[in-house]
Amino acid sequence: MTDAVEYPDLVVVGAGLFGLTVAQQAVERLGVRVEIIDVRDHIGGNAYSYMDEETGAEIHKYGAHLFHTSNRRVWDYVNRFTSFTSYVHRVYATHDGEVYPLPINLGTINQFFHARYTPAEAKALIDGQAGELAGTDPQNLNDKGISLIGRPLYEAFIKNYTGKQWQTDPAELPAAIIKRLPVRFNYDNRYFRDTWEGLPTDGYTAWMERMIDDPRIHATLRTDFFDESQPYNRKALAAAGVPVVYTGPVDRYFGYELGDLKWRTVDFKEVRYDEDDHFGCPVMNFSDADVPYTRAIEFKNFNPERRDAQNHNRTVVWEEYSRFAERGDEPYYPINTDADKALYERYAARAAAEPNVVFGGRLGTYKYYDMHNVIDAALTAYEEQVAPMLRAR
Repeated sequence: MTDAVEYPDLVVVGAGLFGLTVAQQAVERLGVRVEIIDVRDHIGGNAYSYMDEETGAEIHKYGAHLFHTSNRRVWDYVNRFTSFTSYVHRVYATHDGEVYPLPINLGTINQFFHARYTPAEAKALIDGQAGELAGTDPQNLNDKGISLIGRPLYEAFIKNYTGKQWQTDPAELPAAIIKRLPVRFNYDNRYFRDTWEGLPTDGYTAWMERMIDDPRIHATLRTDFFDESQPYNRKALAAAGVPVVYTGPVDRYFGYELGDLKWRTVDFKEVRYDEDDHFGCPVMNFSDADVPYTRAIEFKNFNPERRDAQNHNRTVVWEEYSRFAERGDEPYYPINTDADKALYERYAARAAAEPNVVFGGRLGTYKYYDMHNVIDAALTAYEEQVAPMLRAR
């Protein structure tokens, strides 16, 4: 059956930002034909969003996605396909029945200690609260957190939140998970500090659709790369010598022969309220152990510019629960223990030797990427790996 297939010049496995960027560049710069396949029923990968008809909110199906970057190349590239709103991300945390601004800043500190410290006074206070751990290099997350920001703030805002994130006592987690904990000794509570920030004006999916709005790009959804009953499968493409950009799990590509790479995943519980605005902000963290979820996302609040088109009598909130992923779950965050890193290096060696295949994206390289990072990586991979591979044909 597959012998009769007229293959394109390039097959991209995965319609996330990495795959879409490579496909767009290959068509624009070399004029090739590209087939994108994805096992999901939509393009956009984890950045995919859709409109909720009842509330008028744009739902980020795989959790909150906020675009920000200081990379001029990336900013210029994405602005070819979408404009951005003036949204600035700010996060708040509920602790012991009170709401505080995050990241920890002078406002958080003065509110928490019921004080009016100056920046210098606040810094001296925090430095002193590290106690016997000050200036040390602890090997577990709990002690590392205390050494960085002092025991009171760490225990209020970091300890239990992190414990819920990892389903593990922070004293049993490696310190490397939190290489630093930023504390701002001013009242700046802007979450990101990048040069550019915003949300795509007409949504993530419209942005992604424009990236591949070219007759030389075709996307086939609900299609599994490893399903040999469909023509764009691993075995058939390898036999035909078709170049492939693979953005799925690298261990899955090799049949888990060396073992499974470990990930964390996120479950969402949807709650709807008969009110216009439940939290008054897009993201509310819950720092206490007695709340089982880590945070809640109120999607309407990402787009205040759309207020006139939203339902002011209903709002939708997603509560976020973190756990270890199993096969079949959506992998979100690589766990990256020393054992996982060593295992990935073995898979990476195999990947480097795989003919006509470029591995990329979070899953293909076992790395956590923000959106701007993955676009930058894709632009580089196209220039350094994909274009030479296509030109060599």
